[in-house]
Amino acid sequence: MIYAGNKEARDNIIATLGDKVDLGIVDNLRPVLERENLLPAREKIHDLFMEHVMAQAPGYSKLMSWADADIMPTPGAVGAIIKTIAEIESIEALGVDIGGATTDVFSVFQGVFNRTVSANLGMSYSVSNVFKEATLPMVMRWVPFHMDERDLRNRIKNKMIRPTTIPQSMEELIFEQAVAREALRLAFKQHKEFATVLKGVQQQRTIADAFSQGASGKTLVNMMTLNMLIGSGGVLSHAPRRQQSALMMIDAFQPEGVTRLSVDSIFMMPQLGVLSVVHKNAATEVFNKDCLIHLGTCVAPCGSFKGNKALMKYKIVLPGGETAEGELMSGTMKLIKLGFDEETGIPLKAKAVLEPDRHMDVGAGRGHKVETTVSGGVVGIILDGRGRPFAPPEEDSLRVQKLKEWLTELDIYPASALDKD
Repeated sequence: MIYAGNKEARDNIIATLGDKVDLGIVDNLRPVLERENLLPAREKIHDLFMEHVMAQAPGYSKLMSWADADIMPTPGAVGAIIKTIAEIESIEALGVDIGGATTDVFSVFQGVFNRTVSANLGMSYSVSNVFKEATLPMVMRWVPFHMDERDLRNRIKNKMIRPTTIPQSMEELIFEQAVAREALRLAFKQHKEFATVLKGVQQQRTIADAFSQGASGKTLVNMMTLNMLIGSGGVLSHAPRRQQSALMMIDAFQPEGVTRLSVDSIFMMPQLGVLSVVHKNAATEVFNKDCLIHLGTCVAPCGSFKGNKALMKYKIVLPGGETAEGELMSGTMKLIKLGFDEETGIPLKAKAVLEPDRHMDVGAGRGHKVETTVSGGVVGIILDGRGRPFAPPEEDSLRVQKLKEWLTELDIYPASALDKD
């Protein structure tokens, strides 16, 4: 048991529980109404995990004798490198690691780091639970053709009992990536509910006011100010086409404004997280040059609209002097190719002028022009005119039509895969 409460009550707690449980005492979680102090309790929980869970793993004590640095659980290590990158580059970052059993989400907004582990939201051992939590219609809204429900349920169960299998057909791949979108969406939803500003604090200072809900507890996650979205885990890191990884993250997280997209190429982030504790700059350099696959940049005007209209005018001056310009129409997506410098391997950059409709926002407020620099990558620059919040059309024939349009524009799957009715 860990006691993280009022220090004046510690003696009574020790007298009452000291002989009954293994009692740990740490600083108060909330020393004053206006401030939370979660770190001491988190570190104590981490220490107990390492002592009572990790220590039972075969060979752990021997490994400890070899290591010069502390051994870290994988989610903690991934969180450490994302936190380090955000600090060094002074950016707001969001990372996700989707596995077979769980999906971990990490974020740094307003300098505050948060991590959530969504148990039972994974792509193999927990895939049945994803299907159950999301429901069949929510999964199928990402599939551009009809699939038999009984066949779908059999595929889900087979994946659960044979977790190491990978899709053997294009149809299976499309379905698996549809499930992945929902797993990511549900995990992100949980993360936003956890990553909140201090609950119960308002301008008033009376006890009654301090503990009323009001505007307190608002999520820290702000997709408009997000600078970088990082994906990891087999379904993202090893997608057959990098465009697939980019679109899965865009559909699940719905970034707003201008956001860089990347994936962990070979699941190096846990190791770099440990390295960041020893040498931050070295970990950051390896992370940027050898770990990340830079996908490009997503530009997504945010706001409500009706009917077919131009959401944004854009002018993007590419490095060679060529200019891509035009209007981004509602309900459409556009891909502008922008890759890497052939000598350095660093993503190329382009100057972008974005002029949103008066009801739309790309980062400077509704109707306000943004002049910025966008980064290229394996995919390039994706202009997303589907609005926020976004969901595919509910009417089946229109949904299939729009899905095929978006998938074709971004070259997500071979054309033959989309010919299926």
